[in-house]
Amino acid sequence: MSRVGRVERVTKETSVLVEVGLDGTGRVEVSTGVGFYDHMLAQLGKHGLFDLTVKTEGDLHIDSHHTIEDTALALGAAFREALGDKSGIRRFGSASCPLDESLAQVTVDLSGRPYLVHSEPEGMAPMIGPEYDTTMTRHILESFVAQAAICLHVHVPYGRNAHHIVESQFKALARALREASEPDSRATGVPSTKGVL
Repeated sequence: MSRVGRVERVTKETSVLVEVGLDGTGRVEVSTGVGFYDHMLAQLGKHGLFDLTVKTEGDLHIDSHHTIEDTALALGAAFREALGDKSGIRRFGSASCPLDESLAQVTVDLSGRPYLVHSEPEGMAPMIGPEYDTTMTRHILESFVAQAAICLHVHVPYGRNAHHIVESQFKALARALREASEPDSRATGVPSTKGVL
């Protein structure tokens, strides 16, 4: 069975197309118009081994907020669609990824219930490049979690460089999602005593 999700989201502010294949090789084609965000989404595909296509056109003449947010919403919806009924998956995943002085720890439960716990070091630089507001990282995760319907804990206990702090989160998220969404050869049916996720 092909585990692929495809979502098109069009508003007066943005036009977004996202396609994600869970059983891929990490092939990535991303274009949002926000260079650093493209770089982060590429980390998600590469390290999750997801085949990921993202094409977004947004109102960047205002700022990058709508473009980033709506892309994250579409990505979450596509991920949820790709998971299907979640039969035979591992469900839980966790990963720790260092990037030089920064460390990110991520744990995920593909529970069907959206919930986010997120913490970063205080005093981060407010911007990465000319377009990425570092407060958007939490908002990306909130948007993704809401549409993917997953429980996600992301913790960065230490780090100094804003680029490293954010990138380590995307890498750890990719690895945790990869583990949680992988088929479990010993499992049959949906991994829940409820019989549904």
